Amino acid sequence: MTSPPTSVTLVSECLIKPLHDLSPDEAKHEPLYFTPFELTGLNFRYSQQGLLFTKPKNNNKDDFSITVFLNELKHSLSATLTHFYPLAARLATRILDNPPSYVIYLDPENSPGVKFVYAKTDATISDIINPTYVPSIVHSFFDLNNAINHDGHTLPLLSIKVTELTDGIFIGGSINHLIADGTSFWHFMSSWSEIFFKSKLNHPHQNSNCDIIMISRPPIFKRQPLQAGSSDLFINLPYTHRDQFIQPSAQNSQMLVVKERFFKFSSASVARLKKKANDELSNNNNTTQKEMIISSLQAVSAVLWRCITKVRRLANDSETVCVLVVNNRPRMNPPLSDDYFGSPLHGVSGTATVEELMANGLGWAALKLHETIANYDDVAVKNWVESWVRNPVVYERSDKLSPFSNLVLISNSPRFDMYGCEFGLGKAIAARSGAVTKLDGAMTMYPGREGGGSIDVQVCLIPETMKDLECDEEFISSFS
Repeated sequence: MTSPPTSVTLVSECLIKPLHDLSPDEAKHEPLYFTPFELTGLNFRYSQQGLLFTKPKNNNKDDFSITVFLNELKHSLSATLTHFYPLAARLATRILDNPPSYVIYLDPENSPGVKFVYAKTDATISDIINPTYVPSIVHSFFDLNNAINHDGHTLPLLSIKVTELTDGIFIGGSINHLIADGTSFWHFMSSWSEIFFKSKLNHPHQNSNCDIIMISRPPIFKRQPLQAGSSDLFINLPYTHRDQFIQPSAQNSQMLVVKERFFKFSSASVARLKKKANDELSNNNNTTQKEMIISSLQAVSAVLWRCITKVRRLANDSETVCVLVVNNRPRMNPPLSDDYFGSPLHGVSGTATVEELMANGLGWAALKLHETIANYDDVAVKNWVESWVRNPVVYERSDKLSPFSNLVLISNSPRFDMYGCEFGLGKAIAARSGAVTKLDGAMTMYPGREGGGSIDVQVCLIPETMKDLECDEEFISSFS
């Protein structure tokens, strides 16, 4: 039995600039400032998400040409950047002595472009999706694997890497997490796919530089002050030099080895878990709850929290934590639009002792998470902002999570319209992520390819914990 290919060969790379200039006159020169939610993550790595497609088969009537396809991708990307022009820019820092000021912002006047990479591999679609665990070659389908958000001063804020497989095409995006979260990244990808389709529809045999192609959801870049009583959009960080808050790269440190595996929760499995959690609450004598308040995502998150905590075999009196990365857009009053382009994310935590989590059922764990999210409202968001502004801090990056073996981290969303991004190739075979955030206890949520409320969960655990989870009856029954 031959081993699957493990290498990816770089073929070409270039920078792509916006095709047209639609930016308002004032936006051409005005900095785009970041919020506290974004500035805390200057040490964090770029976000990496991508889609695997089947490569069209050649026939005598309409042969597929990778060269033509790449040119169409580049042209439509340039047309898309017309609307998402800040992605072509770079970060900048303004330092003043009197009065003291250290401000990091996006500089629209420094706009070299988005990086576009083309690479090839002998791997097949089966090499990627058939193994039990995600093969390491997938990490090579993404660019900027070691970049942190602060590197956006010199590195592209977005890099698109197109990898041609023997029978497939992978389109992977690495994006600076200061400028975009998952909501904004998939908004961009959806708009790019929309323009790709419209470009081929309007100009099937040639690329036109004349027409501006409009999109159904223009992004919103305008920022509003988040602090009460303040009109300032920029935030002064309490530093005089980057070395005071940027971590050195831990290239020589020994990384924790984790296994990555996708578990598929069908729409029926998700509905069953949701019903079970809500039924347990309604049957509990301590509650009068009759309506279904536990969401599908909360029910799946709760079973992950319970089962992973169980197989970790922690002491009964130790604390276990489930961190949910939440989107602040709908929690603000007034709410921010889903088209708001940025990274307004925050982590909220459900906590319990191991004994409590194991002694009570799925409904109890799901209610813990539900209450954690429900209590994180506009007041809580603004209280956190006010507290951070009084004492700004840039979080340190953990490349291991090993000191936090009591922690389950749940990010991404099954509500993202990943499979609506087709780029003329049809529905993607699978969604995958890069090397970023592959930590013990990190769970990444995806929409199931079959739709209908199905959820795919990428689980990252150390090998011995993964092995025990795969044998846990409660976990197996939750998706089978």
